[in-house]
Amino acid sequence: MNRVKSFRAALACAVLAMPVMAGAQSLSGPVQTQQGKVQGAPGKVEGVTVFKGIPFAAPPVGDLRWAQPQQPAKWEGVRDATQFGDVCVQPPAPQRFPPNGATDSPNFTGMSEDCLTLNIWTPAKKAGEKLPVMVWLYGGAYNEGGGNAPFSEGDNLAAKGVVMVTFNYRVGPFGFFSHPELTAAGGGASGNQALGDSIAVFKWLKANVAQFGGDPNNITLFGESAGAAMNGGLVGAAGAKGTFERAIAQSGAWMGLGIAQMPKLADMEKRTLEAAAKINATSLAALRALPAEDIAKNFRGQGMIVDGKIITEDLSITFAEGRQNKVDVISGSNANEGSFTSSFGPPTTLASWTQGEGMRWGKHVDLGRAAYPASTDAEAAAQAPMPFSDTLAWHMRLFADSQAKTGNKTWTYWFTHEPPYDEGRPNLGAGHTAEIPYAFDNLAAPRTYPAGSSVTQMAGNPREEALADQISQYWVNFARTGDPNGPGLPHWPSMAELGPNETMILDADNKSGKGPWITPAKSELFQAMYDERVAQPLGIAAGGD
Repeated sequence: MNRVKSFRAALACAVLAMPVMAGAQSLSGPVQTQQGKVQGAPGKVEGVTVFKGIPFAAPPVGDLRWAQPQQPAKWEGVRDATQFGDVCVQPPAPQRFPPNGATDSPNFTGMSEDCLTLNIWTPAKKAGEKLPVMVWLYGGAYNEGGGNAPFSEGDNLAAKGVVMVTFNYRVGPFGFFSHPELTAAGGGASGNQALGDSIAVFKWLKANVAQFGGDPNNITLFGESAGAAMNGGLVGAAGAKGTFERAIAQSGAWMGLGIAQMPKLADMEKRTLEAAAKINATSLAALRALPAEDIAKNFRGQGMIVDGKIITEDLSITFAEGRQNKVDVISGSNANEGSFTSSFGPPTTLASWTQGEGMRWGKHVDLGRAAYPASTDAEAAAQAPMPFSDTLAWHMRLFADSQAKTGNKTWTYWFTHEPPYDEGRPNLGAGHTAEIPYAFDNLAAPRTYPAGSSVTQMAGNPREEALADQISQYWVNFARTGDPNGPGLPHWPSMAELGPNETMILDADNKSGKGPWITPAKSELFQAMYDERVAQPLGIAAGGD
C-alpha cells in the first residue's frame, strides 16, 4: 500500500511539472480558492479541465466524527488536484453485479473517514464565465457511493456547457447518526450529517465556483435514489435555504422511495443507545474512540430524519403547506423501478400475492385489488414488482405538484425506455438506476447497481446514443434556465400542460413526449394510503385539500 501511495505521489509531482500544451487544457494555470490554489488536468473530452480531491470541509475524524462539517484548512503553494480523494467508510461489493462503483473501480484511491472532498469538471477557459453548475448526489441506500464512481464522471455534461461537480458525503452510521450528546451540543439537533455535508458543498461552491467558470447563483442539484431523496429533503429543508437554485430528483424524494412519515430524532437516539449498550460504549466520547470498523460493524445508518435544525418538521407538512424552498424542480422515476425485487425470496404465486394483501394495502384491500388485479400465478408474478414502481411514481408526482403550487418552474417525467442487457444478466427493463447512463451521456462507463444494462450494446449504438444526448441535454437546459426544452428536442410539457394522469415520457425511437402515467386506480390507491399513513397522523388535509 505504501508503495502504491508513493507511486501516486510521484505521478502527481510529474503531472504538476508537465508543461501545459496549447489547446489541451481550458484552465491552464492553478485556480485560486479561498483555501489555496489547486492544479487540475485535462479531462477525457477536449476543452474540459478536471479538478479532483478538493477538500470542502475539515476531516470529520476524532472529536469531529458525527459533527456537522467544519471549515477546511488553508494550504500554501499549489495543491495537486489530479487524483480523487478517499471515499467515505462503506462496505465494498466486488462480487455483486454491478459492484460498488466507489470502492470497486479503477477510480478508487482509498477509503477513510477523511473523505470530504469534491471534484469539478469545467469547460471554462477563464474565471467568471457564469456557466450553470450541476452537483451530483449519488444513490446507494444511504450506505454506499462516492463522487469518484466512473458512471458519474462529468466530462460529457461539462462539454455541453456546465460546470459539473461530484462530491463525497458521509454514508451509513457516519452520515446518518443521532445521539443525545450530539443533540445537546447541536442546540437540540443531531443526525443528517450527510445533508450537512451537502450544504457545505453548496456553500463552498457559492464562494469558489466562479473561479472555475461557474455561476454561484445558478446551482442545480441532481441525484438518484438516496441522492434523489436527499434532493427532495434539501428542497424542503429550512437549513438549506438559499444554497441552490434548482433540483432534479431521479427516483426518490423526501419520503424516500415509498409513502411514510419521516423518522423522528428521539426514536433514532433510542436506536443508537440500544446498539451502543451492546458494545458497552454509550457515551459519545467512547463511541468516538472506537475504530471506524467497529462503528460500521455495530451500527446502522438512520437515513434522513426530522433532526430539529436542518429538517425542522416532517417535510410532508412543509410541502403540503407550501413552505419549502422556492427552487425549480424536475422529478420523475422509471417504469420498472421494482424489477430488481423479483429475485428476492421465492417466486410470487396467486396464493402468496393474496395472502400479502393486508400487509401491502392495510384497510385499502379493495382499492389494491382494483389497481392490481390478479387471478393466476402468472398475473400475480407480473404484478408483484409493480407497487414499488408505482408508489415511487406517485411520490415523484406529489413532489412536482407541490413545487408547482409555489410558482416555480416544475417538470415531471416517466422513464420507460428499456435498455439492452447482456446475455446471462437479469433484464430489469426500465429499472432502478437505468436512466443514469443517459442523464450523464456516459454509455461507455460501468453501470451502478441494480440495473446493469449492457455497456457493449449501448456505447456507440446510434439509438442509445441519441437518447443519451437528448436526456442529458434536457438536464443541461434545465440547469441553465429552469426549462428543459431547447432546439431539436421533443417538447417537454410543463406541469400546467399535463392532465392528472399524464406525464413526460422519456423513451427512444422518437417516443418521447406527453403520454399516460400510472392508472387512475393506482393513483386513487396511493392517495388513500398517503392520507391514512402520513397526512392524517400529521394533521395534513386529506386528498391534498
